[in-house]
Amino acid sequence: MLNKIDHVGVAVRSLDEVKSMYKTIFGLEPVFEEEVAEQKVRVAGFRVGESNIEYLEPTSPDSPIAKYLDKRGEGMHHIAYGVDDIKSVLEAMKANGLRLIDEEPKVGAEGKLIAFVHPKSLNGMLVELSQEK
Repeated sequence: MLNKIDHVGVAVRSLDEVKSMYKTIFGLEPVFEEEVAEQKVRVAGFRVGESNIEYLEPTSPDSPIAKYLDKRGEGMHHIAYGVDDIKSVLEAMKANGLRLIDEEPKVGAEGKLIAFVHPKSLNGMLVELSQEK
């Protein structure tokens, strides 16, 4: 069902500061950088082993990441698990009483299908399911 940790999402106010720090300290450039208009974020991903650390900067004051930053400040936002069949995982979670934020997958960064599971269903952790294109 879950095949890997796809990425860890971190809410930040400035992608430019993160990119500068990664380049200076680790000598790394983002493996991808894009705007996901539907989520109202800019995303930069850095490869660490087989997973990414994705930094999320809001593009609008009403984006979920902007609201998160206002409430909690910068920091870990979610963990994303890679799955082979996102629809069947969502169906299994729903059948087992988990609270889903997204009952249907949508397109996220890197064109992956994504869906979020409410933190109240998973011990306080916001979980994203992520399926490769």
